[in-house]
Amino acid sequence: MELAIIIYILILIIFGLVAFSILQLKLAGIKVKDFWSFIQANQMLDKLYIFSNRCQQMSPQEQIIFLSEAEKVFDAFDKIPDMIWEEEYRKYSQVLEAYKNIRVSRWSEHNTSNNK
Repeated sequence: MELAIIIYILILIIFGLVAFSILQLKLAGIKVKDFWSFIQANQMLDKLYIFSNRCQQMSPQEQIIFLSEAEKVFDAFDKIPDMIWEEEYRKYSQVLEAYKNIRVSRWSEHNTSNNK
């Protein structure tokens, strides 16, 4: 009987913590779905950061994948206030720089191939 009461109290505490977390997100003006996307994008940002160090050595197919994944990350990060992810700013800016470089190089290649 005592074990059932302890389990019941623990379940109530867990639900209370989840409700409190959701309330804090709502008070900050963040949707739960957007915050979940941000968490997933933060994990993807780490992977893209590694790839951004070798953006000059990517194949065209890898570049396309990098660009599409980076756009998803940028979209998720745009929905969250900057103060929450300021620790990740260095990675974000490096991925953004690699994104810009790849876009410019692909645009240049496309224009030179059209001019011929």
